[in-house]
Amino acid sequence: MKIISTGKKEWENRHQTFTEKIKDLFEIGNEPDLDALESYNDCTKGFQKMISDAIQTNTPFRSLGAGWSWTKIATAKDGIMADTKPLNTTMSMSAKSVLNSYTGDVKKLIFAQCGNGVWELSKELRPKNLSLKTSGASSGQTIVGAMSTGAHGSSIDVGAVQDYIVGMHIILSPTRHIWLERKSARVVSGAFVKKLETELVRNDALFNAALVSFGNFGLIHGVLVETDDLFLLETYMRRMPYDAALKNLMQTLDFSNANLPCGNERPFHFSVSINPYDLDKGAYVSSFYKRPYRDDYQRPVPNDQGIGPGDDAPCFIGKLTASIPALVPILVNKLLAGVLKPYEKQFGTLGEIFGNTDLHGKLLSAAIGIPLNQVNRVTDLLFEINKTDGPFTGLFAYRFIKKSKATLAFTHFDFTCILELDGAFSDATKSFYTAVWNRLDKEGIPFTFHWGKMNELNIDRITRMYGKDADAWIAARNKLLDAKSIKIFTNPQLQDWGLDKVL
Repeated sequence: MKIISTGKKEWENRHQTFTEKIKDLFEIGNEPDLDALESYNDCTKGFQKMISDAIQTNTPFRSLGAGWSWTKIATAKDGIMADTKPLNTTMSMSAKSVLNSYTGDVKKLIFAQCGNGVWELSKELRPKNLSLKTSGASSGQTIVGAMSTGAHGSSIDVGAVQDYIVGMHIILSPTRHIWLERKSARVVSGAFVKKLETELVRNDALFNAALVSFGNFGLIHGVLVETDDLFLLETYMRRMPYDAALKNLMQTLDFSNANLPCGNERPFHFSVSINPYDLDKGAYVSSFYKRPYRDDYQRPVPNDQGIGPGDDAPCFIGKLTASIPALVPILVNKLLAGVLKPYEKQFGTLGEIFGNTDLHGKLLSAAIGIPLNQVNRVTDLLFEINKTDGPFTGLFAYRFIKKSKATLAFTHFDFTCILELDGAFSDATKSFYTAVWNRLDKEGIPFTFHWGKMNELNIDRITRMYGKDADAWIAARNKLLDAKSIKIFTNPQLQDWGLDKVL
């Protein structure tokens, strides 16, 4: 394994919302003279040596993906950070590597090293007539980073990124690394475990906890991904009245009488964006429908502002800056008039529709999960809070997704409405966030925070949000990691959240 010290003493996240003091940043690479499997196993040994050194010197240790999170979830304050982005080996699975009892299609399994970007996997899968099942609105994250922070996907009924991961190779200590999968959903054979020179662990509780573990369960070196046949999305965005019919649709996901482009067909993706300063003209409603792949389609076309069908608010909100309150509605309306332009029947693959890998200015982004039956009540409260604690320099956006099996997935409810509040980078935006969270607490409305976006989490809130699941996550971490590894894989963010308990 190649290990290059950069000598950096500070690290800044991709969105430039914070810097962290560190001891060093190492760039990690596979050995080019070895074949894929040999290089991968060599890298496992290299990571174990790095973990050993960190334990001996009492130095916090953290692997880094694409640095996409707004929180310090991936940082190692005063410690070592390992940039794993160049570790992008992939391997197909042979029939010998998979159990005969596996009910899926072996040809649709791909083993991906931790540094693989979501966009890279989409690019690699396409010539094989395969696709990821879902992604976030952006595809700039690594597959392990998106999984580990609970990136919430783009499809109502598929789930989030972690929900199509069926196995993980985790380096736990200088002397132990394991292949972890569910006992209830066995996939790999002993031959595959032998290839990775690892130890097989099948345990549903441990697996579900490790899926969304934000780098605190050791180093996740590789994951086994279940993919789908390559497909197209037929996409639309229309302005629709924010009336009783749309409110009912958002609160029930009952499309039997939906006034959407494809009638009562249940969409693959459904989202709503509300500009609180231009509500009379209606909400922006996006509905995407899954279609069989064909070659003769016109590729999706961005509008004249460079915004494509699947791009979300971070692609344009960064153009907003803090302003005096009276000007906020004017600025928001002017921006949205240029970038949110309705379109009809654009086609693209998942990787083309949700293909953004760029950043478009400095902004703050927060997202919470709420139960469907609270959507309209929360929206009414947002309008109220915007009058008392605003004006919010941004818009209210809603996406919808089914519950994840991951223990601490923030897509926690049977069907979760994800409320996204993307706004200008300013103290006023932070204050608005605080007012919203406090009001939801006061009203007794259950909600969860996206782990990788702006949040105000502590152990009391986490306990209210997750109950016994938080205890189960802590117990799983203590079962997998020994005391020395727990220490180096703990960062201040985890301590602030109260999830660092040693049992």
